[in-house]
Amino acid sequence: MADPEAFRRVQQRLRSGAEEGLAGLKEFLRLPTISTLPEFAADLRRGAQWLAARMQAAGLEEVRLLETGGHPTVYGHWLHAPGRPTVLVYGHYDVQPADPLDLWTTPPFSPEVRDGRIYARGAADDKGQVWMHLQAVHALLETFGRLPCNLKFLVEGEEEVGSGGVIRLVAQERQRLAADLVVVSDTAFFAPGLPSLSLGLRGLCSLEVEVRGPTRDLHSGEYGGAVANPLHALAELVAGLHDARGRVTVPGFYDHVRPLRADERAAMAALPFDDAQWLAAVGLESGWGEEGFSSLERTWARPTLEINGMWGGFQGAGGKTVIAATAHAKITCRLVPDQQPRAVLRAVREHLQAHCPPGVHISVREGEGSPASLVSVESPMVTAAADALELAFGRRPVFVRTGGSIGVVPAFREALGAPVVLMGFGLPEDRIHAPDESLDLDNFRRGQEAIAAYWLGLG
Repeated sequence: MADPEAFRRVQQRLRSGAEEGLAGLKEFLRLPTISTLPEFAADLRRGAQWLAARMQAAGLEEVRLLETGGHPTVYGHWLHAPGRPTVLVYGHYDVQPADPLDLWTTPPFSPEVRDGRIYARGAADDKGQVWMHLQAVHALLETFGRLPCNLKFLVEGEEEVGSGGVIRLVAQERQRLAADLVVVSDTAFFAPGLPSLSLGLRGLCSLEVEVRGPTRDLHSGEYGGAVANPLHALAELVAGLHDARGRVTVPGFYDHVRPLRADERAAMAALPFDDAQWLAAVGLESGWGEEGFSSLERTWARPTLEINGMWGGFQGAGGKTVIAATAHAKITCRLVPDQQPRAVLRAVREHLQAHCPPGVHISVREGEGSPASLVSVESPMVTAAADALELAFGRRPVFVRTGGSIGVVPAFREALGAPVVLMGFGLPEDRIHAPDESLDLDNFRRGQEAIAAYWLGLG
């Protein structure tokens, strides 16, 4: 745990510079670094250059832009603590599009503080959290003239489009990025006032299905009932991917799923989670899923197979009586520890091909995949993070998992062999990816203190 007197001193420095830190965050949030839209490419490069300058001003050295073939990644380090751990801090400066603009209370790239929150696209995901780390570095260097451990920063510009460039970069730059620990601040607390450490992420793999029938769309009066309909065939195929108990019917799908231990299930059940309230927030009265598991267990620790899109045939207004020549579906699987993306993709593809109805042909195109990530609650790095959160927020954090995926996390584990600690400071109500995204300013301030406490404790 951090020395209390050292923590008090850096906490005082952070609090005295709070207004200056907030002003810097506002400047960061004004940059429209939207990675999904090609017309913002120049803004992303300007954003990377702006961030590089601020990293250098905070006291990091060897700051540079690392080219990825897409939007640049920003790197910098401070390596003057021999014999102390080296930590790689990861975040991203790119953001989601702001549409629909008319649902924002104030413009998405004109940050505004209201009721203890700062509103702007990227406030929580992930500029605010990146900025917390830079503020902590700046405060530690100003207070003590040095950092208690070695730090490396890697802040990418393509997280919202899959992190393809930085995943390749991590594999290529093993030596530059070598670390004893990777810290990712791109997650959230379980609830307001309840500091949390996420121990794991689910993995992800994807595929696209095409069912082909006739060489062209056919008149349904002349051919209907006499030839197979690709849309019917696709509907039959995807409906058969789950049974009545919510389990995936693909043979081998669950073969390598790591079962939940009794203590893990008990810890999830003890969290302040209201299933009915959670469903009501998205307009639902009842849930659905694999029988025998709670909603948290299903979304955190069980694998899933979801149809993300289906299309084919006539889509316009009015009617058009045709039998479509082709039908399509996009499918993704969320994976849990010990499942391998390629093996799962192969099993799903073989199952679909084996059950293709007569009269049509099926082709399956496999996409990218990344495995799940899970760190032990008993890891010393996790214990040190829990100590830091307790010092800054006044209560011991709970341990959770995250149902989503961060594509670069498995790359860190594979290339660097380092544990990954998910130490994020968002909240469920931050509305990331939606209009009126925001960041709680108390979490913003205390988060900086927790980060500083973590480095002091590791040192």
